[in-house]
Amino acid sequence: MKRCSWCNLSNPKYVKYHDNEWGILNTQDKYLYEMLILESFQAGLSWECVLNKRESFKEAYDDFNIDKVSKYDDKKIEELINNKKIIRNRLKIKASINNSKIFKDIVNEYGTFYDYLKTYTKGKIIYENDKTTNDISDQISKDLTSRGMRFVGSVIIYSYLQAIGIINSHQDCCFMYKNN
Repeated sequence: MKRCSWCNLSNPKYVKYHDNEWGILNTQDKYLYEMLILESFQAGLSWECVLNKRESFKEAYDDFNIDKVSKYDDKKIEELINNKKIIRNRLKIKASINNSKIFKDIVNEYGTFYDYLKTYTKGKIIYENDKTTNDISDQISKDLTSRGMRFVGSVIIYSYLQAIGIINSHQDCCFMYKNN
């Protein structure tokens, strides 16, 4: 099977992610939350680096239980900073806790995070590749930043929208191109 050129075929985690997750619409709040946290850790790094640490993040972040994460205190922050299995950037860790609280606020306001995203996408899947931002990622990034989220620039939000399947960027040659 032919896959997107960026997919590292020697990394089974990456191949599995490409084939079964990336670009496939998932509207569940738990998943949308997990991916937003993971994408925010990607800033300045490769997605493969984050993906390789995903299971360690799940363990360190209480299986991405938003109620627990949004209540993390200084002791937990220090524990995360000292966890060699995850990305140990203090600013990103603090942002992940803050972003969790704002994510919850958005869910309370809109009903679901996907309902919030639909105010920008009108519920449509966008098929495009070879981009790193678009008007939608710009608008969502601007709004999330105005709400106080950090590490949610337009490039990160674009990657997030690709990951959760709102933007399908599988390359024309890939077996997943417009396949879901």
